[in-house]
Amino acid sequence: MAHVLGQNQYGKAENRIVRVQRDSTRHEIKDLNVSVSLQGDFEDVHLTGSNANCLPTDTTKNTVYAFAKEHGIESAEAFGVLLARHFVDDTERGVVHGARIRIEEYAWERIRTPDSSARFIGSEELGHSFVRSGQEVRTTEVVYDGERVRVVSGLKDLVVMNSTNSEFWGYIKDRYTTLQEAYDRILATQVTARWAYGFTGRDGEAQPNWNRSYAQARRHLLEAFAETYSYSLQQTLHAMGTRVLNNRPEVDEVRLELPNKHHFLVDLEPFGLKNENEVYYAADRMYGLIEGTVHREGVTPVIPVA
Repeated sequence: MAHVLGQNQYGKAENRIVRVQRDSTRHEIKDLNVSVSLQGDFEDVHLTGSNANCLPTDTTKNTVYAFAKEHGIESAEAFGVLLARHFVDDTERGVVHGARIRIEEYAWERIRTPDSSARFIGSEELGHSFVRSGQEVRTTEVVYDGERVRVVSGLKDLVVMNSTNSEFWGYIKDRYTTLQEAYDRILATQVTARWAYGFTGRDGEAQPNWNRSYAQARRHLLEAFAETYSYSLQQTLHAMGTRVLNNRPEVDEVRLELPNKHHFLVDLEPFGLKNENEVYYAADRMYGLIEGTVHREGVTPVIPVA
């Protein structure tokens, strides 16, 4: 029986790169984790051992670092688009037909020091010291097939909590149901959000302001979470996705993965105490996992289900 080589791809994963922008007195930091994956005419590499059509993964790694020097990193998205187009359009003999660039970005903020404790004159103005800010990680994935660019950006590990304004009741009950209805509960989750842009990268099409778009999408996710009186995490998910679409015209689709970080009231009666929604046990697992996509009418969703 004959065997057929199916879908295949290769590249260099998790190229850790820190780019320091030193063209002014205040340095800027870009801290990325870049993964490159290529698709193309690679049958002989698998079937005969010929590497004539193989661009070494070490070359893709070197390209990431060289491009960071030559072009700088204005944003994760713009850097990903630049790399993807290079690997498809510029690789010898046109053997690469598609490229996928996945990037995680780790944020840093300046360490502010009072003048009285400055170790040298002007240290505050220079601002060369940074601390990792926040817990979330910015993400982006750029796919280019030689004709169209697709950009899906987002974030992960953004932990949020509402201490009230959340209920959960009126659900299906059967003989296995033990969960008590809640009319005032903690709602907490660790947000993974991805959003797809309408940008296609065709000739003459301007790129969005990627950094502003990310900051504003993050803001709208947080504001929707805070401002929604929630009767379920599913309802909150829809409100968060809708808020981004209503305010960011460059975004066509939002997908959210929201693990319900359960907080259970502790029974204090054995100690003669009444727990008035004040003391909780925070469970890290098991957890409910709420997932969903919100997209514009007429748009075909492109973000894959995890």
